[in-house]
Amino acid sequence: MDSNIAASQETGSDLRAAMVDASLPTPLYHQLFLILRERIRSGAFPLGAVLPGEQDLTQVFNVSRITVKRALNELAAAGLVSRHRGRGTVVTYNATVPVVKGSFDNLMEALKVMGLSTEVELIDVAQVAASAEIAELLGLPSGVPVQRATRVRKLEGEPFSYIVTHLPIDIAGKFDAKALAHTPLLDLLEKAGFVAVSAEQWITACSAEPATAQALKIATGSPLLKIVRVMKDADSAPIEVVQGFYRPERFQYHMNLTRQRKAGRDEWR
Repeated sequence: MDSNIAASQETGSDLRAAMVDASLPTPLYHQLFLILRERIRSGAFPLGAVLPGEQDLTQVFNVSRITVKRALNELAAAGLVSRHRGRGTVVTYNATVPVVKGSFDNLMEALKVMGLSTEVELIDVAQVAASAEIAELLGLPSGVPVQRATRVRKLEGEPFSYIVTHLPIDIAGKFDAKALAHTPLLDLLEKAGFVAVSAEQWITACSAEPATAQALKIATGSPLLKIVRVMKDADSAPIEVVQGFYRPERFQYHMNLTRQRKAGRDEWR
């Protein structure tokens, strides 16, 4: 089916089933933005499809043209569509690009597989003073020099993560920094004699700062999944800190939990 026809059909019952609600605290334009974004990410509006026109959306959702225009502009700012006078709003997001999956079940192997199956663009490598946060995670005094490397990971040409790594200078000096452009860092560390055998990590959400947003081709302020990971050697000494910022529609983390009875209470591990 032609993508433009498929998009026009979405103007019917399927979109009406997701009506906006003026009684909610969320602005109407943002509700409409979320509805259309979900349709685009799911592939209901595929790459290259032309979204229903402003007048059509105004009638379907019973909102003002200003509300529709702002919602479509938000989609454009998020990098999901492009707007063209006389042609309409065209989907630029490719929902067929696979989602990258990480796992707690086999973290080290998953990280290696990710490094081998994705493309890496090296943005910058520099020696910087360790911030208080990075220094604490690496077990170093605040302000000491560390190597910071910034990379963007891509899958089938689409960026899905913005990765910032920090290494102690004595470890970073064991390999050529240029190798970060084509070799997974875990492999470089192992070849240099620093084998990561365990990791500690924290997962949270954040908003995209300008540099991150530009690299990931999203709007500044867009929601991101943030993972901070400390890699450790056999002596539990930190050898690397990784700060990863992931587009949530391109990356997911998987966990298997088992219910266990311990000390008279249930725990999930």
